[in-house]
Amino acid sequence: MTTPPASSAFAPLRRPLFAVLWGATVVGNVGSFMRDVASAWLVTDLAASPAAVALVQAAATLPIFLLAIPAGVLSDILDRRKLLIAIQVLLGLTSLTLAILAASGGLSVYSLVALTFVGGVGAALMGPTWQSIVPELVPRGELRDAVALNSLGINIARSIGPAAGGILLGAAGAAATYGVDVVSYLLVIAALVWWPRPKTADDALAERFSGAFRAGLRYAKASRELHRVLFHAGVFFACASAVWALLPLVARGLLEGTASFYGLLLGAVGLGAILGALVMPKLRARLGTDGLLLFAAIVAAIVMAGLSFAPPKPVALVGLLLLGVAWIVALTTLNGAAQAILPNWVRGRGLAVYLTVFNGAMTGGSLLWGLVAHHLGVAATLLVAAACLAAAGLLLRRRALPKGETDLTPSNHWPEPLTAEPVEHDRGPVMIQIEYRVLREDREHFLKAIARLADERRRDGAYACGVTEDAEDPEKIVEWFMVESWAEHLRQHKRVSHADADLQQATRRFHVGPEAPVVRHLLGLDLKTSTAG
Repeated sequence: MTTPPASSAFAPLRRPLFAVLWGATVVGNVGSFMRDVASAWLVTDLAASPAAVALVQAAATLPIFLLAIPAGVLSDILDRRKLLIAIQVLLGLTSLTLAILAASGGLSVYSLVALTFVGGVGAALMGPTWQSIVPELVPRGELRDAVALNSLGINIARSIGPAAGGILLGAAGAAATYGVDVVSYLLVIAALVWWPRPKTADDALAERFSGAFRAGLRYAKASRELHRVLFHAGVFFACASAVWALLPLVARGLLEGTASFYGLLLGAVGLGAILGALVMPKLRARLGTDGLLLFAAIVAAIVMAGLSFAPPKPVALVGLLLLGVAWIVALTTLNGAAQAILPNWVRGRGLAVYLTVFNGAMTGGSLLWGLVAHHLGVAATLLVAAACLAAAGLLLRRRALPKGETDLTPSNHWPEPLTAEPVEHDRGPVMIQIEYRVLREDREHFLKAIARLADERRRDGAYACGVTEDAEDPEKIVEWFMVESWAEHLRQHKRVSHADADLQQATRRFHVGPEAPVVRHLLGLDLKTSTAG
């Protein structure tokens, strides 16, 4: 799909496939928020202890920290459509069990915590998998708008779900509320079954979990573009987490509001996010990607500073509306940047690393700002956090986010390696050597090109690489890199993108001689020792 960039924030919804799946996710998220409201209310009936309430919250979030990266691995090595259907079935059975226990009076704190943990496992598996399918649903030019619409859908669900769950809980009870959640999962499953995703052919080189896990971590370690996105996300969300950590105390203490007013503040954030999604294309056209993040940081910092002065309630609501705009701008900008720089073969794993950094920054930042507020007070802490966020925005502006405009589709330009006889796929390690002849006056430029190429080798699967010269003939330079197995090297052949091919061509232009650089594949041998008796 090669349509030009969309001029409308809702352009992806003109595509039936994206529209159906987007609508299904909104419905599913509404059901999830209704379930969460029912669980949060039930635990206060089952046990008045704050520890029990906190335990339920921990059970919902802990799996995201534990399973985000493994979930990303699964999303890359399994059929994503089938995996999503399996996750929806798991979540549906979880809510069905909650409904049955609630209706029969058999629900206890322990069973509620256990089932909440299972629901958290489903959410952890869902996150990177669902985000990974977005590039399959829209053209590249509409990717950022599609990411924004996904964020918008979550905020729509957040605005509707808790309120609808509370009303239904009071009118019909917890069992009915859980039952509605079950129905929402059935609708999502129906949409996924309807999705005519092309079947992938059986691949003899399909990755196994452990190898895919290591490959994903190697890619994350070697990708400088991903490092920039993660750095921006970690700094921004660590600073911005203060407002979320302290908002209940702001509503109750500084603004002297009730629980209903706190709900209105959250609703204002959701409405602001909707407005933010509407104006995102115009803001992006005017400010650019880095300008968007600075805009989000400054607006959020102003809102945080304003809340510290205990403004009148209507002013506070307007402030939270602006916070919602800033929040979705930041989320969409950073998530879109991560999506744009990840090739399909490692997309789930890369997004899982991003989600881990995001959740870690939010959790660590919340704990930090809570500790600061304990010593300085809520108002002073908001001022300090606002100053930090504004400074962070200016700092991040100087380190540009990657544009994500390179062609990451496989180039398939590497010829199949020649072998004297068939090589077992699990045989390894394998050392690949490329022998160049480089003139002395070109050496400095050649080594700079090789350094850029080394990053590509690591991203695509090499765990070590280097360059050597021949002591007898200094113009003979050998690039080498090592991979775990023969199968992993064959996967490299499929992973090399058009952008990577350009890097390799830039390196090879320094090679002189009538023939192409010599490529050798060296297979590891087991050293067996024996002693004479």
